[in-house]
Amino acid sequence: MNKKKIINDPVYGFISIPSAITFDLISHPYFQRLRYIKQLGMTHLVYPGALHTRFHHALGAMHLMKLAVEVLRGKGHEITAAEEEAATIAILLHDIGHGPFSHALEHSLVNGIKHEDISMFIMEQLNTEFGGKLTFAIEIFKGNYHKRFLTQLISGQMDLDRMDYLNRDSFFTGVSEGVISFDRIIKMFNVLNNDLVIEEKGIYSIEKFLIARRLMYWQVYLHKTVIAGEQVLVNILKRAKALSAAGEALFAAPALDHFLKREVTEEDFFSGKAHLAEFVKLDDQDIFTALKVWRDHPDRILSRLCKMLTDRDLYKVEISNHEPDRARFIMLRENIAELLKLTDEEASFFVFCDIIRNRAYNAGNGNINILLKNNSIIDIAKASDLSNLESLDRTVQKYILCYPRII
Repeated sequence: MNKKKIINDPVYGFISIPSAITFDLISHPYFQRLRYIKQLGMTHLVYPGALHTRFHHALGAMHLMKLAVEVLRGKGHEITAAEEEAATIAILLHDIGHGPFSHALEHSLVNGIKHEDISMFIMEQLNTEFGGKLTFAIEIFKGNYHKRFLTQLISGQMDLDRMDYLNRDSFFTGVSEGVISFDRIIKMFNVLNNDLVIEEKGIYSIEKFLIARRLMYWQVYLHKTVIAGEQVLVNILKRAKALSAAGEALFAAPALDHFLKREVTEEDFFSGKAHLAEFVKLDDQDIFTALKVWRDHPDRILSRLCKMLTDRDLYKVEISNHEPDRARFIMLRENIAELLKLTDEEASFFVFCDIIRNRAYNAGNGNINILLKNNSIIDIAKASDLSNLESLDRTVQKYILCYPRII
């Protein structure tokens, strides 16, 4: 069977599958599941085109790895065929541990278990299945290989994961502020002392990349309607889990039912294969089918929340730099409790506060270093003549207040 296939990607054009093992990994059920998990969760509630999947994104990141390796080889850096294949496998599988509506899931069903750790766990399972052929890819993925730039291409401030999702998400949302010069940035890649650096003439493209990332967070990923949709889903899953724990029989696909009925800790999840076997069966369709059925559930809280999400009648979300006024928060919660005849605990599903954070650049976590003409390096925040770039190296924290529109 010919495994050297090409795929037509709307963002980059034709993408080639570089080897038989990458073809086999893409064909594996764990990877095929990503076709049914949207890259941007609830973002389609604001930008209707944002229906692309994690499958798209993983293939796009794999394609960018091929381009990056070609550029670095062209500049005289040795990257063996084995290193290229391992780095390609690592970037292809970097998001394989995402569940449906991943960030909502991490706050409810698999509480506090990070998708990055699940990705690593799945890669180790696949390595067993593939007779150890992923060992080198896992070494690079974990950052244990001496050529650090290979790991930095997969996970770092300037990685190909970010480069693809900014490019792809701006394409499918139509938000032009996220468009970056990915091809120019990759052409400016270089290596110094085994670390990834950017040549000086690429500085303006990097500035644009960092600003685009910040704008995409506020305009897309942390848009208040996207937040509203995610928060409704978090509360639906919390309520469904509480009802299941109390012995209530809820309609759910077997994989979803598995997590509704159990409090799975991090230790439980990684101590055997039972929880992973159910997790890799979960996708967006399981969640949304359950929501459509739960709309008519006798529990008023669960049914109201499901109607809110399926009808797109979401929370009103107020975002501010300061903590919401306590007296107003209490008044809103009392009003909703009275209006819907709820207890104070039940009203907490409808009126609540939370915190959102955005940091475009984290200088302490693998700097973006600019390679100057004299072969010395300088951090992008120092090298840039943009006065606001240093301000990107700081976490912006905002407060959100959510409540139903019926108040």
